[in-house]
Amino acid sequence: MRSGEYLRYVALGDSQTEGLGDGDDVVGLRGFADRFAELLAVHSPGVEYANLAVRGRLAGQVRAEQLDSALALHPDLATVVAGVNDLLRPRFDADEVAGHLEAMFAALTAQGARVVTLTFPDVARITPLARPINSRVVALNHRIREAARRHRVAVGETSLHDVVTDLRLWSPDRLHAGPLGHERIAAAIAHTLQLPGSSDAWTHPLPPPEAPPPAGWRAVATELRWAASFLGPWLGRRLRGRSSGDGRTAKRPQLLPVRPLPDGRIS
Repeated sequence: MRSGEYLRYVALGDSQTEGLGDGDDVVGLRGFADRFAELLAVHSPGVEYANLAVRGRLAGQVRAEQLDSALALHPDLATVVAGVNDLLRPRFDADEVAGHLEAMFAALTAQGARVVTLTFPDVARITPLARPINSRVVALNHRIREAARRHRVAVGETSLHDVVTDLRLWSPDRLHAGPLGHERIAAAIAHTLQLPGSSDAWTHPLPPPEAPPPAGWRAVATELRWAASFLGPWLGRRLRGRSSGDGRTAKRPQLLPVRPLPDGRIS
């Protein structure tokens, strides 16, 4: 293996890592982990990739359900991205969530893997109704950075760049990145690892929108439609003790070669 080349990449996480917002359950999900695996394959044609992520999982569930499987695959590179589902729970505890993340950082790096994680954006700029939880995001990001520093984990600082909150990077539910958002996350990870050909272009703003964003009562109506379409169903599942990931398993539980398909996905 050449210096800086990775041959076994394993992704751990929740819906973002699974790829929600980029494709669907009919044609298949792509997502930033798939897209990053494709970037890896350009530099390391022999790379194999596994994705253990399952939507709806809390950080503690990611640790309990995915870490042992990840370690058994002996990755030389892993991404660990979790905590958003915890942020949305009434009894959020930043120390507890960060503790689960740090346990995964410690176990994977102790086995020799290079680990990458991400910080989270200002959710109030994506969904104004989420403003009350923004202090939670700030607290969790701080703890992620501290845990990453202790274990020499690379951090993709998506929280520091305004473009990350551009709604054109997000799917209509504003909870998951859209195709362009997943593309930018993959590029952020590549840049964080200084892969050949990577750059800070992922931080650059998009061109000005063709139409201005809604204002006044139109903005209020937009938020109400979003709440009815997406927030309401999400709250309903929480009240019933259900998760979008109930009954689901990892989409790519074993290391497999990265082979691009004509539609842009990988086999």
